[in-house]
Amino acid sequence: MGGSRSVQVIVWGLLALVIIGVMAAFLRARTQRSNLPSYEKVQPFSLTNQLGQTITLNDLKGRVWVADVIFSRCPGPCPKMTDEMSKIQKAFPADAPLRLVTITTDPENDTTSRLKEYSEKFSADPARWHFLTGTKRELLANLASGSLKLSAVEKDKELQQDPNDLFIHSTVFVLVDKSGKVRGFYESLEPGFQEKIQADIKSLLDEGV
Repeated sequence: MGGSRSVQVIVWGLLALVIIGVMAAFLRARTQRSNLPSYEKVQPFSLTNQLGQTITLNDLKGRVWVADVIFSRCPGPCPKMTDEMSKIQKAFPADAPLRLVTITTDPENDTTSRLKEYSEKFSADPARWHFLTGTKRELLANLASGSLKLSAVEKDKELQQDPNDLFIHSTVFVLVDKSGKVRGFYESLEPGFQEKIQADIKSLLDEGV
C-alpha cells in the first residue's frame, strides 16, 4: 500500500508540474512584447467610413491596425498604395484582429459614396478595411498629421500638373498596436515592403494588449 501511495504522489506531482508549465506558457504568450519600438498613442477621433458608419478610436481598440493617406482622384501613387493595402488584407484571415484604415486627404470630393466606389475597385472588405472621411481638421490635423505623422500638403495651383494633382502626401504606412500606440513606419513603395510589414503585423497580433 505504501508503494502504491508513493507512485500516486509522484504521478500527481508530475501532473501538477505539467499543468503549471502549460499555464505559465499561456501567460507568457498573453503578455509577450514584440521588439518593435513604441511611439506615442493615437489621440481619440471620430470619422465616417465608406458605409456611412461612424468610426472612432474605440472601434479599433484590441486590434492591430495599419493606416495610410490617399485621395480617390489621385493621379500619382495612391492606386499603388491602395493595392499594397489590398495585399495586406489578402495575407491575413478575415477573423484576425487586424484592421486597415485609409484616410482621405480630399474630403470635399471623397464622400462616403465616392469612397465606397473606390474601395470596391480593390475588393476591400468593409468589415476590415475602413476608408475614412470627415472634416479636414479631424482627418488631417488630428489623425493623419497629428497622431500618425503622415504629411499631406495641398499643392499650389502653379505646381499642379493636372486638375487632379492636388496634394503632396506621405506614401508611408503606419502600424498601430492593440492599445492604440504607433509601433512602426513603412515606405510602401520600397522593395521588401510587404515582407517587413506583414512580419511586424504578425508580431503585434501575438502581443498582449
